Amino acid sequence: MAYASLREFIKTLEDGGELLRINAHLSSELELTEVCDRVCKRSGGNKALLFENVDDGNYAVLMNAFGSKARMAQALGVEDIDEIAGRIREMIDTVPPDGLVDKAKLLFKLYEISKYPPNKVNSGPVKEVIDNDPDLTKIPILKCWPGDGGPFVTLPCVFTKGKDGKRNVGMYRMQVFDAKTTGMHWHVHKGGSGHYLDHKQDGKRMEVAVSLGGDPAVTYAATAPLPPGLDEMLFAGFLRRKGVDMVKCETVDLEVPADAEFVLEGYVDPAESRIEGPFGDHTGYYSLADEYPVFHLQCITRRKDAIYPATIVGKPPMEDCFMGKATERIFLPLIQLQLPEILDINLPIEGVFHNLCFVRIRKTYPGQARKVMHAIWGLGQMMFTKLIAVFDEEVDVQDISEVLWKLGNNISADRDLEIVRGPVDVLDHASPYPNFGAKLGIDATKKLPEEGHSREWPDVIKMDPDVRKRIDEMWGELGIDA
Repeated sequence: MAYASLREFIKTLEDGGELLRINAHLSSELELTEVCDRVCKRSGGNKALLFENVDDGNYAVLMNAFGSKARMAQALGVEDIDEIAGRIREMIDTVPPDGLVDKAKLLFKLYEISKYPPNKVNSGPVKEVIDNDPDLTKIPILKCWPGDGGPFVTLPCVFTKGKDGKRNVGMYRMQVFDAKTTGMHWHVHKGGSGHYLDHKQDGKRMEVAVSLGGDPAVTYAATAPLPPGLDEMLFAGFLRRKGVDMVKCETVDLEVPADAEFVLEGYVDPAESRIEGPFGDHTGYYSLADEYPVFHLQCITRRKDAIYPATIVGKPPMEDCFMGKATERIFLPLIQLQLPEILDINLPIEGVFHNLCFVRIRKTYPGQARKVMHAIWGLGQMMFTKLIAVFDEEVDVQDISEVLWKLGNNISADRDLEIVRGPVDVLDHASPYPNFGAKLGIDATKKLPEEGHSREWPDVIKMDPDVRKRIDEMWGELGIDA
């Protein structure tokens, strides 16, 4: 289903008992974070939060809307995230078996000719108020943690356009410097940064628009690790089974979702940078201050009763963990398209997306685990993965207890570790150099003789099935569950 607005999603959450309205007066500086962090980490009763009395009370603030498996599925209009993966598998299955490269190309075309492309409209709710003398300080933008460099916009969909006219939508934090300027935290590996570098080479300003709120499928699409050139708004249309209504900005040549709560219009000057940060990041540590581009605000358009959407990141579990787990499930079929021996992948929330990856494979030849490791490091943002552990097909990689048991039993450090050097995430503070460091692969599969294991590999302990059946049948007589 497609949500017509953020408030329609809020109503769905509230009707399902997944939202709490909070009327107590709270500050956007630290207090909202403290409340939300406690709720995120509750073992039960984790809810979305609508703060209705923040700062001067001009705008309500929505937080933790994606903060559970159930709410993440609701955000994308499904009962279970695996439904979306199933739709992708169905498309893959329609592709003639002419080789993986041809399959990947045809899959890309299937997206492009999707029946859910963006729709251009003349106006929309986000145009209800047009402010050509905008002031960011009037919006309850959060200062999340005590060591942060200032308030940060934390859930923005940042729209840019390359020299080829192709759109990119990404989610990049924005530190508020003053009423009309922010930082633009473009990592060198991301699409928005590519557009910025193109404009910098030409010495030209780059127009930017930032949408906040609207259908949560649009917000999620801005975080998705899509193949280069695939329009995030086309992907959002695929997710919601309906094209996104897009409206022209007032002061820049960009289109934005017509149902957004706020749109910030402006530009980035490639000749200008400024120290941005520190920022309490999803690693659970502060990311360090550094030079980043500066966004200049020219206009704000918004709804009359706009709701400001925000998130916080920090030591997991946090709301963004569930967005990351959705990405794991949705994009697994595309990984399997390139690596069909992969049966499942787990990116545990403790690994904060790019630190840990557990892989289950159907192993049929020596060295296959290493082949899989290197292939994963070659897949887009998976290049940042610091530790990849590969297991046999009988291992449930979603069960951390089983993963650690197998990891401890199945490796010999002198034989089964693979250390490589390459790109690492800019937030990796342990790497000796920014954006470059070492990564570890662990082969935790059963070893074949060709892999240097000459001894017999023992069997896992299992009970006789007839005995299990007999005990199952008489279990109620034993009084154990009484």
